[in-house]
Amino acid sequence: MITAIVFIQADVARIPEVAEQIAALDGVSEVYSVTGELDLVAMVRVRKHEDIADVVADRLNKVDGVLSTETHIAFRAFSKHDLESAFALGAEVPND
Repeated sequence: MITAIVFIQADVARIPEVAEQIAALDGVSEVYSVTGELDLVAMVRVRKHEDIADVVADRLNKVDGVLSTETHIAFRAFSKHDLESAFALGAEVPND
């Protein structure tokens, strides 16, 4: 699985609508409204590098209200959540 993090500048008056339209796109797993110089951050998860172009260039960039994007490709994932899941494999959950 290939993960791309997409920084998005959007029309400020339409941020919620833009975020919902982006979140509905195939390949987009999450969209965050953020503070700072960006308006939205989208997580794109696809099987092939070529699929990133399909999601970002062909669909996300064409959502009405998207002003600009900057895409970053993830090399590795480091996540406390993933580590906890890996260490919990085979562990029994105590009954309360």
